[in-house]
Amino acid sequence: MNKQFHGTTILAIRRKGKAAIGGDGQLSYGETIMKTGGKKVRRLYEGKVLAGFAGGVADALALFDLFEKKLSEYNGDLTRASIELAKEWRLDRNLRRLEADLIVMNKEKIFLVSGQGEIIEPDDDVIALGTGGPYALAAVRALVKHSKLSAKDICKTALEIAADICIYTNRNITIEEL
Repeated sequence: MNKQFHGTTILAIRRKGKAAIGGDGQLSYGETIMKTGGKKVRRLYEGKVLAGFAGGVADALALFDLFEKKLSEYNGDLTRASIELAKEWRLDRNLRRLEADLIVMNKEKIFLVSGQGEIIEPDDDVIALGTGGPYALAAVRALVKHSKLSAKDICKTALEIAADICIYTNRNITIEEL
């Protein structure tokens, strides 16, 4: 990842045929918490794709719009849409200035997509972004190994653990599931 965005935690997991993505609600401006109930995850492409962001809200919303156009252009093919988004994002002079990273997923795949041209598909069906990302990732990996919880419940629990550790992560959690 190119940089660590402060004030957010996004976590995605696929488990037993289910996919879940969650994020905390903290929106910061510099060192100030401006909002505690922001929504950083959403459904795209007729509800078949989930996405979450870390970084600038306006930048992320622009990327969500562009990604949804790519999904429509490639008939919902998550891999192809992710590749084309990353290529355009990296090559377009104006898009290159956007400061956000995305996690996108469906029931079959998860990708982290960045403006640096990164498209990362995790080996273990879990991935995280943001300041609290490493905490949430450690928690989700432990929960996957040692519990029978659902993808949604693991996502929620791991985000709560991250909120207990990371000062830039709060407990106003939004989770979307497929």
